[in-house]
Amino acid sequence: MESNDTKNISPVVIHLMRGILYKEEKPLLWESLERLEGPVRDYLQILGLELGISESDGYAYLKSREEEETSQPRLVTRRRLSYPVSLILALLRRKLAEHESASGETRLILEVGEIYDMVSAFFPSSNNEVKMLKRMDAHVQRIQELGFIRFLDKEKNKLEVKRILKSFVDAQWLGEFDVKLKEYLDHGEEFEGDDDDDA
Repeated sequence: MESNDTKNISPVVIHLMRGILYKEEKPLLWESLERLEGPVRDYLQILGLELGISESDGYAYLKSREEEETSQPRLVTRRRLSYPVSLILALLRRKLAEHESASGETRLILEVGEIYDMVSAFFPSSNNEVKMLKRMDAHVQRIQELGFIRFLDKEKNKLEVKRILKSFVDAQWLGEFDVKLKEYLDHGEEFEGDDDDDA
């Protein structure tokens, strides 16, 4: 790759290394990605990485190349998510699918309270509601840090579910959702709260 190409793709690759690139948030970087997609893919291949991109939904992200996973260290960290975080992501993914099939709106906007209502059935009732709400706030904050939601107000009461969630919770997984929910219900009976850990 010529040095000029490397210089041109650097801002795009650096942003992708740090997290998800959204067209609506970084239109100039997105334009650079569209123009330099070939050189970007070539460069990432050297690092054992692959570019995931959705033109229709306007996002791009990095993932490890499957054949490289056992032959070199991972540059994209794989994380083991706590039960509550994975449950919320699953419920949001189903909500996104329902929204897409029933509405002409492209954006899914929710109140945080709606997430609490969706999740509450999967946890035993608690006498300490304040403590439970604080835990839920922490889980929702974690999902925001992962890039799957975006808060729309300073109070963090309203949020948008980012469509990149579809790339991480795929259609096949969603098809087995009822089975997963049964597992979550069984697990919720013994839930006492846990944190996310690095894989």
